[in-house]
Amino acid sequence: MNTVHLLPFTYWHWLGLAVLLLIVEVSVSGGFLLWIGISALMVSLLSWLFPLTWTAQMMLFSALAILTSLGWWGYLQKRPLKTDDPKLNRRAEQYIGRTFSLIQPIQNGRGKIHVDDSTWTVKGEDLPLGTKVKIIRAEGTILVAEKVD
Repeated sequence: MNTVHLLPFTYWHWLGLAVLLLIVEVSVSGGFLLWIGISALMVSLLSWLFPLTWTAQMMLFSALAILTSLGWWGYLQKRPLKTDDPKLNRRAEQYIGRTFSLIQPIQNGRGKIHVDDSTWTVKGEDLPLGTKVKIIRAEGTILVAEKVD
């Protein structure tokens, strides 16, 4: 009877995986593979210092990958990144407080306005075509408007 023997992982395997993950992270810049790469690097160091079975290495890698990722996520939740423009990449919020004319009347609570180079759906009380409306808030991709007196 033939049995297949899996070669044990050595610290070199983990070091190679860590380097590969960190290279991919630098290439695509997503922020997630960094923590998995650091976990592989820690498993490499621990398996160099202590003899670990491949199952212990896999379990350690899995636990470290989850802990480092959740730790970074928790850190970002407590300390959000500061920016000069907090509405950057929140396009709908950039229109709050601005006034526009309806290009499609608000009927049954929905209408349309033209903003810069795009058309946006607005929500509010029924109003005729051409009425001036002010954006008071954003609900996802829908702008909530009220009539300007």
